[in-house]
Amino acid sequence: MEIVTDSAQLAPPAGGSAVTIGAYDGVHLGHRALLAELRARAQESGLATVVVTFDRHPATVVRPASAPLLLCDLDQKLELLASAGVDRTVVVRFDEERANETAEEFVSRELVEGLDARLVVVGEDFHFGHGRKGNVALLTEMGSVAGFEVDGVSLSSESDDGPVSVPVSSTRVRTLVSEGDVEGAAVLLGRPHQVRGLVVTGDRRGGSELGFPTANLAVPGEICLPAPGIYAGWYERPDGTRWKSAVSVGRRPTFYGADGELLVEAFLLDFTGDLYGEQARLSFVHRLRDELAFDSVDALVAQMGKDVERARELLGN
Repeated sequence: MEIVTDSAQLAPPAGGSAVTIGAYDGVHLGHRALLAELRARAQESGLATVVVTFDRHPATVVRPASAPLLLCDLDQKLELLASAGVDRTVVVRFDEERANETAEEFVSRELVEGLDARLVVVGEDFHFGHGRKGNVALLTEMGSVAGFEVDGVSLSSESDDGPVSVPVSSTRVRTLVSEGDVEGAAVLLGRPHQVRGLVVTGDRRGGSELGFPTANLAVPGEICLPAPGIYAGWYERPDGTRWKSAVSVGRRPTFYGADGELLVEAFLLDFTGDLYGEQARLSFVHRLRDELAFDSVDALVAQMGKDVERARELLGN
C-alpha cells in the first residue's frame, strides 16, 4: 500500500480512483465491509482504491474537550488499512486551517484535483468540512458536475446468527471496550482490541514481592483502555513472538487504594527474560474479573495464581 502524508505531493492514479474518506478509527468490520464494496466497485471500473484519512481524530481540533479516545494509533490504522487491500492511503494533516475549510474546497482539492476521483464510497451518515456541512447529498451534487459517482453505504457486518446486518460504529466499539466487554468489542472489530506501548520500569513489586513479574506498558493517553480489571490476552514482542498473558488494567488498590496510578501490566506465562525498553503490543481477549482490593498480600498472590491458570485455560493453544 502506498502512503501519502503530504497532500501537496498528491498525484492522481492513472485512470482515476475510487475513494473513501473518514477517520477510520479501529478499522472495524463496518469499515471493512465498506472497503470491500470500494474494492469491488473499483475493480469493475479499473480504478485504484484510495482511503483519505487524517493524522489525528478531527474532534481533537474541533471539540477537544469532548474528543473520543482512540481505538488505534495512526501506525496501527495504516497497518489495518493495508491488510484490507487498499492501494493508497492519503493521510491529511488535520489542523485549525483544515477545520475551517469548506466541504466544497475539500472536494475540489483532494478528490477532484488530487485524486481524479471517479467513485466516492462513504458511510451513509458521513459528514465533513467546516460545520459538518458536507454530506452524501453534497458529494452527489458536486459529483454530477465533476464527474464522479457517489455511493453512501451502511456500516454494518453480518451477524453470526444469520444474514441480518448488525450496525457497527467506532463509538459502539469504544463503549464496549470502556465497559470491559472486550469479547463484544472483538466481535465488531473482527479482532481483539489491541494497545501498544513502551515497556517501562514500574515499582518492581510484581517479581520480588508477588512472584509475578509484569511488563508495565506506557500506553499513550489518547488510546482507549478497557475498564479496570483483569484480562487474558496476548503480548506480542517486536520480533513477532506472542505470549499468553494475564493482564491487569488498574490502580493496584491493595497497595495504593483508589489513588494509585492507572497502569497496564502484563504477566507473560512461561516467559523469562528482560522486556524493558521494547515496544510491545497487547491484545485483550477475555475479561477475567473486576479489580479488587485484598486484605493481605497472600490473598492477592493466591488470586493472581488463579487468574494465571484461568488465562492459560481460556487462551488454549
